[in-house]
Amino acid sequence: MRQVFSVIALIFVILYGVGIWLFLLRPDDPLPRHGSDAIVVLAGSDKRLPLALSLIKQRVANTLLVSEDTAQADPARYKLCHGSKPKTYKLICEEADPFSTRGEARMSAEAATRDHWLSMVVVTSRYHLYRAEKLFARCANTTLIMRGTDADPWWRKAIEVPIEWAKLIRAVTFQRGC
Repeated sequence: MRQVFSVIALIFVILYGVGIWLFLLRPDDPLPRHGSDAIVVLAGSDKRLPLALSLIKQRVANTLLVSEDTAQADPARYKLCHGSKPKTYKLICEEADPFSTRGEARMSAEAATRDHWLSMVVVTSRYHLYRAEKLFARCANTTLIMRGTDADPWWRKAIEVPIEWAKLIRAVTFQRGC
């Protein structure tokens, strides 16, 4: 029994180590020299919107697609989407259906088709980049530039490694479509 436990513990440690490399150490894609058609900011963390707004200020794109969230989960995002419209860029706020990365990928792909986007910068948490890119690539027929924020606390990053493994396994086995 001790050997079985040791093997399971070793497998967990190896998977966690690979997960750190895969989910937490993924570098950002280089920004396009001539800009992008849109910046898409995913829901799920209030740390993502500031990076997206920073990219808008740098004029990486002149359209910001915001995946809406509740006022309790992300007050700044809610205020942006339900306040006065910005004058220096186009703001699109939409609710993903379903409220998941897969739903956000579908929502973004529909916006890209509707507005004829050739490229989009997808902003999310660093730990979420790998899986988000896989899901967005299934749905969107555009060039994807992935940008991650590292602003989430260390404990959130630590618990997200096994969660991302589970969600990635589900995405490549049971939910293979867009």
